[in-house]
Amino acid sequence: MLRKLALGVATLGAALGIAACGGDTGDDTGEAQVAESGPAQGTLTISQWPAYVDPGERGTIAEFEQQTGVKVDYIEDINDNVQFFGKMQPLLDRGESGGRDIIVVTEWMAKQMYDLGYLQELDHADLPTVFENLRLQFEVPVLDPERKFSIPWQAGMTGIWVNTKEAPDIRSVNDLLDPKYKGRVAFQSEMRDSVGLTLKGDGIDPAEATKEDWLAAIDKIDQAADSGQIRRFAGQDYVQDLNSGNVVAAIGWSGDATLVDHPDAEWRMPTEGCMLWADTMVIPVGAPNTAAALEFMNFVYEPEVQADIAAWVNYVTPVEGTEEILAKRDPKLAKDERIFPDEQFTADCTPYADPPGETEDVRDVTEAFEDVVSG
Repeated sequence: MLRKLALGVATLGAALGIAACGGDTGDDTGEAQVAESGPAQGTLTISQWPAYVDPGERGTIAEFEQQTGVKVDYIEDINDNVQFFGKMQPLLDRGESGGRDIIVVTEWMAKQMYDLGYLQELDHADLPTVFENLRLQFEVPVLDPERKFSIPWQAGMTGIWVNTKEAPDIRSVNDLLDPKYKGRVAFQSEMRDSVGLTLKGDGIDPAEATKEDWLAAIDKIDQAADSGQIRRFAGQDYVQDLNSGNVVAAIGWSGDATLVDHPDAEWRMPTEGCMLWADTMVIPVGAPNTAAALEFMNFVYEPEVQADIAAWVNYVTPVEGTEEILAKRDPKLAKDERIFPDEQFTADCTPYADPPGETEDVRDVTEAFEDVVSG
């Protein structure tokens, strides 16, 4: 069975905030460094997930370059939060960013990076367009209630991508464990996705689950992996197996239609409900061009620009005014519940939840899951 390699314990510990000394992010008073604004010029380097912005000569990146004169080095090198952090952590711990000015990680990872001293804070006065157009539901997130260090890029839902021709009956995460699909399903290497949905499949709210509940769900996933039921654990590269026909279903993300290239594949809301999450733009320590980073954040919060992004990526947009623009351009998109879900559509969904308990409890749960992923 193909299995995704896990990171070492040291990297895992750093991701949990228990084994890193932190980068040099403050001044002599120990206060966090604030990203410096100024004229936008030079080169802006962004680390991003694949297919997460509209491409081409008329795309958002090209438009930003033309409008500002800033050259953008746009790197699609994020496949999995923990995997990416494992690459970045040694740099960040030295106060370096590897030349990156913006990275886009999921909010739980952004919080852990901030707690480790790896992120710069943001002055709201430098982001007038962002805070003028930020949608109400994104204004006060649990993990960054003052928006000190993170600006939403896009949000989404974790459900099930299904080959409707070969597996039309898969609608629950429990259906992925049906023996007739043995070796033809993929689970997420992202713990909050795979364990969260497994808990929901067992009728347990991940936000209220105990440590024992989390470990029991991980054991259930482990048994499915050991038996060969699960073909492999994947980050965003699950789409490769879906496209090739190696799997008939995969735990996956709502907006990945741009990457999924299979005529019979569709994203389905699980019968138990989905997991809700948001990916955020953050400025790491050592970023060489924070002025351009702040300018880019403002730029993508212009509703016309955001409408282009939303129309391409099909994720939940954080920018007010986008729906009205899309209603004129493409009424079908404006009614797409993957971009503008209403409360009824997400009624059974749960925001990403961390394992409960003290640091040691979180470490135990996380290590147990990584042991399963590594085989």
